[in-house]
Amino acid sequence: MASATHIFKRLHRAGKYFARPYSAWVAAFTALLIVSISEPMVPALLQPLLDKGFKQNSFPIWMVPVALIGLYSVRGASMFIGNVAIAKATHQGLLKLRMAMFARLQDADLKLFRQQNASALGNTLVYEVQNGAQLLVSSCMGLFRDSLTLLALIGYLLYLNWQLSLIVALLIPSVAFLMKAMSKRLYHLTRSNQAATDELAYVVEETALAYREIRLHGAQATQGARFATLGRTLERLTMKMAVAGSGITPLTQLFSAIALSAVISVALLQSQDSGMTVGSFASFVTAMLMLVNPIKHLSEVASPITRGLAALERGLELIESTPQETGGSHRVDKALGHLQFRHTGVRYQPDHPWALQDLQLDIQPGETVALVGSSGSGKTTLANLLPRFVEWSEGDVLLDGVSLKQWDLQTLRQQFAMVSQNVVVLNDSLAVNVALGQVPEPAKVLRCLADANLGDYLESLPQGIDTVVGHNASSMSGGQRQRLAIARALYKEAPILILDEATSALDNESERAVQDALTRLQQGKTTLIIAHRLSTIESADRIVVMDAGRVIEMGSHANLLAANGAYAAMFKLKQLDAQHGQA
Repeated sequence: MASATHIFKRLHRAGKYFARPYSAWVAAFTALLIVSISEPMVPALLQPLLDKGFKQNSFPIWMVPVALIGLYSVRGASMFIGNVAIAKATHQGLLKLRMAMFARLQDADLKLFRQQNASALGNTLVYEVQNGAQLLVSSCMGLFRDSLTLLALIGYLLYLNWQLSLIVALLIPSVAFLMKAMSKRLYHLTRSNQAATDELAYVVEETALAYREIRLHGAQATQGARFATLGRTLERLTMKMAVAGSGITPLTQLFSAIALSAVISVALLQSQDSGMTVGSFASFVTAMLMLVNPIKHLSEVASPITRGLAALERGLELIESTPQETGGSHRVDKALGHLQFRHTGVRYQPDHPWALQDLQLDIQPGETVALVGSSGSGKTTLANLLPRFVEWSEGDVLLDGVSLKQWDLQTLRQQFAMVSQNVVVLNDSLAVNVALGQVPEPAKVLRCLADANLGDYLESLPQGIDTVVGHNASSMSGGQRQRLAIARALYKEAPILILDEATSALDNESERAVQDALTRLQQGKTTLIIAHRLSTIESADRIVVMDAGRVIEMGSHANLLAANGAYAAMFKLKQLDAQHGQA
């Protein structure tokens, strides 16, 4: 009872997305009610047909086809209406659930994306909830239909012969027990089969993604052995499933044969005393055998309902348990670009070392500041604080004298444009990618592409700026992708620019084209540059040298060289590396 109550609570939790449209559910339940109630009419037609149909002039012959065609026409129409109504309710509910999940994904606290990878989130939103919704709705509707069918058939059997119905009553729990035991076995085997399939698929994915490393190190045999081992495991599980599944039908038939034998024996005895007719007997046996399917379905219904709920609850947990990003109410059209870090500290976990510690930095509007340092020194963490992709643990960060936490989040992020070494391109037109988040204005898009040195690439596209660039623009070179990010930043016209190692992965020719575009982009903007190549930041107003989350030096290129400190050592080392590379 407690288990059923728990399932009803879980169903109610998911029900708010699938409760409407009411008309679809009314149509579905009405149609299933007609199908279920009409189930006993099939054996009921046999009784007069066998008792009177073979006697001359007992009733008009035309009544037989009319009755059969009429019955199955009503059942067929009801099944069609019911299936369409269920599909409508399911897919409209699924759309509501997906829209709610996607909306939460859009405003979720950024910790979500560090806790779950993109493929897991995509799988939950697209596939799991779809499979769960279809499985849950079809199972619940099957439960309703089979329960009514079972009641209708039992009622008809009691009407025909209550004594024989007592024998049939013994069939119901025995078949139900069999189905429950076999279903439980199949469920566990199915889960194991799914896990084994996932492991096998992962080996294939590893081999496809890491084909260079595998061939370079001669690991084909190792991968082949792993694949063979997992393949054999999957084959054994599949055979166990086949054995378990194949045993259900013959065992069910055996129980039915036992019950049928008893019914026939008792019916023959009754016919000698009470004159039971052939038609009544055939009708009873037919209705009795028709009980097997609804009993079988009802004994198995708990598993698909539970699995459907489990899949849907992954999506519901995303909506209900994922906190939203929080912001303030401060709004301006365009910030001046004055940035202040006041004793700012960042620690990702309480037991982790500080990523930034006691950072004090004041960046004036229109100033270009470069951040340099070794990997892990805190440069990217500092840059990610500004659009609040990372939250600080102590101190404060201000824009134009207002704490970033007091800014409306959407307004805050409108003040920043970012060009990084990892450029994400949407599977949409070039114009949409340039105007990302805004309505594309063709003239402005063309101007930004020209200023970003992408004119040659644009001329090669068959439909110009309306050409769909494809999934993550795999046809674009690294330099073209960087310049697309610059065109995107130009279109946004944000007052603050963040350049995160924008040219670190480019060859010399591509870097020159990108640097020309960056020079145009930086004009009149507060610019924060995270640099790997020190040659690209010599003209910065200030260079901030970082180590272990702290600022250890600050000044212009010339002043830092003259100080002969950490920056000077880094610069000399880069020069030596360049000389060795040329040699």
